[in-house]
Amino acid sequence: MPLPRLIPCLDVANGRVVKGVSFVGLRDVGDPVELATFYSDGGADELVFLDINATPGDTETMTSVVAQVADVLEIPFTVGGGVRSVADATRIIESGADRVSLNSAALSNPWLITAIADRYGSQAVVVAIDAGEGVVHTHGGRVATTTPTLAWAVEACERGAGEILLTSIRQDGKRTGFDLELTTAVRKAVSIPVIASGGAGSAQHIAEALRVTDAALIASIVHENPAGLPGLRREIESLGIQLRPIKERA
Repeated sequence: MPLPRLIPCLDVANGRVVKGVSFVGLRDVGDPVELATFYSDGGADELVFLDINATPGDTETMTSVVAQVADVLEIPFTVGGGVRSVADATRIIESGADRVSLNSAALSNPWLITAIADRYGSQAVVVAIDAGEGVVHTHGGRVATTTPTLAWAVEACERGAGEILLTSIRQDGKRTGFDLELTTAVRKAVSIPVIASGGAGSAQHIAEALRVTDAALIASIVHENPAGLPGLRREIESLGIQLRPIKERA
């Protein structure tokens, strides 16, 4: 079984990395290219770049920033935000991303998952699920739907998604630990990898998540000290989690 992955996430608005709590109260935490460089050099297994203004503001993902970030990376790179068509996915992948992440558009048009997977392979399609109170939320966690989280995860898998990025809205940015119950339930329901997101505040929290799923997304815990990622890796490994050797990340 593949070793678990540690994946820093860059939430980007107006060309800057931002962070908030439960998707609100956003604050500027740095330049995406600089942070991507720190993470790539510091031992991240992958990187996720989410343009959080693209869907709520109905704007296109900032492909120029995507290209700049991709230029500094030696690790796989996923980009999400505003992916509403196969053409959008093509534009992002041609800008340097390895994968695209679908959220609101996949719920509105589930066929999009299959269309992109047919063109680029399932490994290029991540379905992001923002979950709260048992249902999926869209538009950056702002809009609750009636779609049950587990049912949507299963459907996304069946339609060709290669991975699920599961964010607990309740835990997002609070640094009190991942929603392990939700993460475990989704991981057991699907046959594809699940990335846990929302709540990392310590190495212990990350280790707990990696015991029940395939990868952990981290943001606040590393944005405040990007150069501290190697130390965080060592802490996680000291808790009994074997991470991928840096030379084998790609």
